[in-house]
Amino acid sequence: MDNEISVIDYEAANIGSVLRMLEKAGAKPVRASTPTEIAAARRIILPGVGAFDHGMDQLHKRGLVDELNHAALVRRIPVMGICLGMQLMCRSSEEGERRGLGWMEASVEKFRFAPERRLAVPHMGWNTVQLCKETPLLPALEARTRFYFVHSYRVRCDHEEDIVAKTHYGEDFVSIFSRGNLFGAQFHPEKSHRFGMQLLSNFLKHTANA
Repeated sequence: MDNEISVIDYEAANIGSVLRMLEKAGAKPVRASTPTEIAAARRIILPGVGAFDHGMDQLHKRGLVDELNHAALVRRIPVMGICLGMQLMCRSSEEGERRGLGWMEASVEKFRFAPERRLAVPHMGWNTVQLCKETPLLPALEARTRFYFVHSYRVRCDHEEDIVAKTHYGEDFVSIFSRGNLFGAQFHPEKSHRFGMQLLSNFLKHTANA
């Protein structure tokens, strides 16, 4: 299996842990921080932490947006967004004023809970996922499958068919989406031990012929 996979380095994510987890999953990941490097990518992971506008600013500052659009929408190579990276794949976020990449018909909104519910924001820690449709990313979901989350904003998909899995924190929210060659995970697989490594391994296997 050809495990070539590029992790976008745009100074809005600590990609070291992503690279290490991909290596444990059997891949040979490379950093991609220029349009030329993105143009050579066979698969892409777009990680991210922090604010929505900062993430988009960093992508624009480095001139990566056009080549990312070409990779995702024209070449249609497999792309997975992680945490903020998933949110940047949407059209907009309540967190900022920048337009997102707009690859998915989805928007991002803040968690809002009544004070009496005593639910902290950000949602932080381990939580389970509930599959909404079959997916090669999680073909055999164990009863105790769980992932590590750190986020204050949640994705809302326009189309139910794009929702792969939901997670409950006060209410159900989208924790995995997919459409065609595009995938997004709200949690951090690189911090989710064997469950995260399995998801990344499945992403590599599912896209082996891409």
